[in-house]
Amino acid sequence: MSIKIIFLAALGILLGGYVYSYDDGDFQVWNTEIEEFKINKSSKMVLEEELRFGDDAHELYYQHYDGGYVYDFNKHLTLGIHYRQVYAKPKVHVKFQEENRLHLNAITKYELFGYNLEDRNRLEYRHFDYQEDSWRYRNKFTVKFPWRFTNFAIRPYVANEIFLNLNGIDFNRNRFYCGLEFAIIKNLKGELFYMLQSTKSNGTWTQANVLGPRIKVVF
Repeated sequence: MSIKIIFLAALGILLGGYVYSYDDGDFQVWNTEIEEFKINKSSKMVLEEELRFGDDAHELYYQHYDGGYVYDFNKHLTLGIHYRQVYAKPKVHVKFQEENRLHLNAITKYELFGYNLEDRNRLEYRHFDYQEDSWRYRNKFTVKFPWRFTNFAIRPYVANEIFLNLNGIDFNRNRFYCGLEFAIIKNLKGELFYMLQSTKSNGTWTQANVLGPRIKVVF
């Protein structure tokens, strides 16, 4: 009887690890919808909703709802302040956990030989009920190529984003993007990207392969 109990306990631990953790190399789909409301020539309000499906895109494990004010200081600098409500599952088949996030953004933009270069700096304050609050810095550098194809003005780009946890200064995430931007109609734009996300947890790096469709409506 004792051997049987030990065997069942070990089996439960093994199965628990398989069922409740996302596999290294997991395929995911992140669907994003954005609405922009112009206030005047230099400023706008932005609303964003994003749903992420993991475990080979079978389970909704993350969702956020973001609202912010964006101001174009000049043609080279854009500033923004946003509030984001996040609900996320750290593992498969567990309950959503809530996060309240305030983030400040400064985006520098310039052109070089027809290439559009953007450098986004983001500072986040993350409030949790179940763990210590934290600060995080994110930097995303994007290169948009000068070519446009077809009547949809399809434009390729590449980007890389790093994440630094400022509670101890820890580089714990990297995202590399390859994508296409396109115009569907005058006020409706789209984007499709592949992203390789690398995340460090407990000293171990794991990866996720992400397909990301994005739709933006401009009012």
